[in-house]
Amino acid sequence: MDELVCLLGDRGIIEVGGAEATGFLQRLITNSVLNIPKGEGRYAGLLTPQGKLLFDFFVVPLPWGSDAGYLIDCSGEQTADLVKRLNLHKMRANIAIEDKSNDFAVAAIYGGEAAAGLEGLIYRDTRSAHMGLRIIAPRAALAKLDCADASRYEAHRIAQGVPKGGVDFVHGNAFVHDVNLDLMNGVDFKKGCYVGQEVVARVHYRNSARKRIVKIHFDGPAPGQGTQIMAGETNIGQAGSVSGDNGLAMVRLDRLKEARAAGVALKAGDVAVDITLPG
Repeated sequence: MDELVCLLGDRGIIEVGGAEATGFLQRLITNSVLNIPKGEGRYAGLLTPQGKLLFDFFVVPLPWGSDAGYLIDCSGEQTADLVKRLNLHKMRANIAIEDKSNDFAVAAIYGGEAAAGLEGLIYRDTRSAHMGLRIIAPRAALAKLDCADASRYEAHRIAQGVPKGGVDFVHGNAFVHDVNLDLMNGVDFKKGCYVGQEVVARVHYRNSARKRIVKIHFDGPAPGQGTQIMAGETNIGQAGSVSGDNGLAMVRLDRLKEARAAGVALKAGDVAVDITLPG
């Protein structure tokens, strides 16, 4: 597969700068921002105290190895709310939080790893082994690129089993393990406390996750987003992202296990489905 570049028009950029930016983020989000190697970012989330995922994003040092701060690659629809939330936690910390979405944009690079001729902050998308790279660069620079259609990136994302907030789950209504943040290198279980950490740790160490987003293959025309996944008369989940005959779905793990043990066929509408668990 040749290298493809896709402009991600639904992303926003926030800059968190200042002498205390590292400590501020380290105490707040699910992943560590310490010692991020050059060419990498950190996928992470910001939770409620009850452990529900409010925002998921990438944190990228600006630039690597300096104390200049970080850029946050987040959902464009949530950018203003994330700025407000970060400012609520700011207190008297010596940091500056600014929406930079008018200046910078995000593109994905996948199918090849060269990223030749591209200038900007290029970092690996660590949510899945083959997701590829991402780049944050001035909007004008990315607008000049010969970009692939967004549907090709969506097909790539779905094939890698990577969920998308607002499509596969609702921000503020799902736990870390529901959306596989823990399986997509989005949680550091060895770092210190952060908002919602006790809930995340308890589910992790007890292995008590009830739901997961899974890959789903349709044996026929794919139904629409939100279609219930049924095992006989039992609703075990709901379809999310769809591309061709592949998609993602949030399912109850216990109900899926029971259906498989009983040999009950799974369907979405009238279409038979096959489910692949993450990890």
